[in-house]
Amino acid sequence: MRLSQYFLPTLKEVPTEAQITSHRLMLRAGMIQQIASGIYTWLPLGLRVLQNVADIIRQEFNQTGALEIIAPTIQPTDIWRESGRDNAYGEETLRMQDRHKRDYLYAPTAEEMVTLIARDYLKSYRDLPKTFYQIHWKFRDEIRPRFGVMRGREFLMKDGYSIDLSEDDAKQSYLKVMHSYIKIFRKMGLTAVPVKADTGPIGGDLSHEFHIVAQTGESGLYYDKRLTDLMQAPHDQVDVDAIMNIYAASDDLHNPDTYHGDTSLLEYARGIEVGHIFYLGTKYTEVLKATITDASGNQIAPHMGCYGIGVSRLVGAIIEACHDDKGIVWPVNVAPYKVGIININNDNTDTQQICGHIYQMLTQQNISVLYDDRDLRGGAKFADMDLIGLPWQIRVGQKGVAKGIVEVVNRKSGDMQELSADQAISFLNTALN
Repeated sequence: MRLSQYFLPTLKEVPTEAQITSHRLMLRAGMIQQIASGIYTWLPLGLRVLQNVADIIRQEFNQTGALEIIAPTIQPTDIWRESGRDNAYGEETLRMQDRHKRDYLYAPTAEEMVTLIARDYLKSYRDLPKTFYQIHWKFRDEIRPRFGVMRGREFLMKDGYSIDLSEDDAKQSYLKVMHSYIKIFRKMGLTAVPVKADTGPIGGDLSHEFHIVAQTGESGLYYDKRLTDLMQAPHDQVDVDAIMNIYAASDDLHNPDTYHGDTSLLEYARGIEVGHIFYLGTKYTEVLKATITDASGNQIAPHMGCYGIGVSRLVGAIIEACHDDKGIVWPVNVAPYKVGIININNDNTDTQQICGHIYQMLTQQNISVLYDDRDLRGGAKFADMDLIGLPWQIRVGQKGVAKGIVEVVNRKSGDMQELSADQAISFLNTALN
């Protein structure tokens, strides 16, 4: 994409309404536009990151055998009354009536909808196990929306729901999802710490939150230092059983009086919650009368699990974990573009030719490129490129082209190499593919 044809409304000044780094940088980088308190339009650059995050989640969750659906965002209140959750979210639930005066709500989650799928279509033990998920918009009417997309009222979420014949089967699904989540966050360049957590209005008796460690985290975490090593093992060697047996708890569940582990190994940190998983048991299937015929011919209520990842929230959390004083530093797999080309002397025919050649060749190799061909000074282009945080920059100037070289800069490390245009293309193709 040529930046002269793109839409990137970057800001030099720090927005006064933004309280945390991710909110400031998303506004400054032209990723989002605030429409109302806690409600945003995702602009082209921000949308690309959001889609990349969603794609990673989709790819990894599909590998577990989960099946993607889309449940309605507007749901009949009667179903929530039937499940007993009509008032579970209190005033955070946005309610409305249609022209026939029937009550509806904008769903904050979809346990009821998936339980209805089980009730209507899953009749035999041969139909199980099944896991359904969606990546869809949700709404919770937060009393104080703040921190940008980290605590908005409208948000994109991946919510998944497993349906199994027994408690043992359901807990195996739970462990499978935990392993999948570790892989998902690792693929995004993150280490997320799973800690035991309260089940809240979702319900169930087993729950873990996944937190990215960051100074701006809203939650306090207590965890055994050995957990970090386990989480950083190659994904095919991750020992989920060991992770489940190592102490980790959110601050509201940690009790120093009852903790009997090695205190020298106990770590405290602030964390940003980006995922939450629950074992639900038969909480929803019993009350909504979803039954399965088991191998003995008995009618039983299947066991469910619920698995959420805050997709839009993750974008903010990644920025909180990956930035410097110049701007965002995107991990490669979530970056909106992998490479930024900067034409320092835009009115020079030679630099135009070299930039065009590099842009064409990288694009043909399926490497996403943002080419800054705007008629601006080089300093302004450098500042914008550092702000939006693309992993690699190619700087093409008149003096370098005269020597047959361009500069290839790694955004994270700052390392710079002088290479020929073709060497730069080959180097980046190897580094990124």
